[in-house]
Amino acid sequence: MLAGGFILAVPATSNGQLLKKLKEKANSAVNKAIEGKTGNETQENPNSSSSSSESASQSGSNRPVNKGGAGLKNTAPPDVNAAMDDATKSFTASSYSDARYSVQQALMGIEIQLGHELLKTLPDNVDGMDKDTTQDKVVSTQWGWNNMTIQRVYSDKKDKQCTITIGNNLLYSGLVNAYFGNAYAVESNGKDQNVKQVKVQGNKAIISYDESKGYTLIVPVGQSSMVVWECINFANEDEVMNTANAFSIDNIKKTLGEK
Repeated sequence: MLAGGFILAVPATSNGQLLKKLKEKANSAVNKAIEGKTGNETQENPNSSSSSSESASQSGSNRPVNKGGAGLKNTAPPDVNAAMDDATKSFTASSYSDARYSVQQALMGIEIQLGHELLKTLPDNVDGMDKDTTQDKVVSTQWGWNNMTIQRVYSDKKDKQCTITIGNNLLYSGLVNAYFGNAYAVESNGKDQNVKQVKVQGNKAIISYDESKGYTLIVPVGQSSMVVWECINFANEDEVMNTANAFSIDNIKKTLGEK
């Protein structure tokens, strides 16, 4: 058995709370089992390929420019149970790096399942804008335990658009931490504030405005996740707040397993 008797099986009817707990258990179990056994192993650097690519791009100025190609085909998310089975086999064979990789794949599969489950609960339309499922995104990275992003776009098919992003958003995490840590100085043009604190469904939040980007509303949920609405061509902040209130933050927290 992997990690002192830990076995992961995900039934088809799993809800978000269960998926969240399974993810946490997998993380804890694998770390306890592997941490003391991989100290002397060489860890793969996920950035090594990008370094090689940069070196190659700088090697010559007369390289041809790519003008076409079939690109990459979409692949199915990792099969959680299959990945955990591979992890068990690798662990039994003392191939700890392979075991860790397989568990990372399993966790990525859990996050993707959770993300698609959450997308199903979001409204079909808000404030005259319909959802555009062709732009739905659920992104997870195998190089960490808490790197999931869920995104949906709503549009009126003209110039009004709202993008909701749920998960770990590094773009805005610094602003949130600084603002609620009382270290953020409010920018002002002498008349109107560019950013201020508000509340959405009883949750503390930040709303900001930029002439080129429009409105951005950020609601932290839990320790590391947040909900972000990026609203383009909205008339005013009240319209932004009305749109945000069309989404149940309590349901988002429940699905993510956040309190």
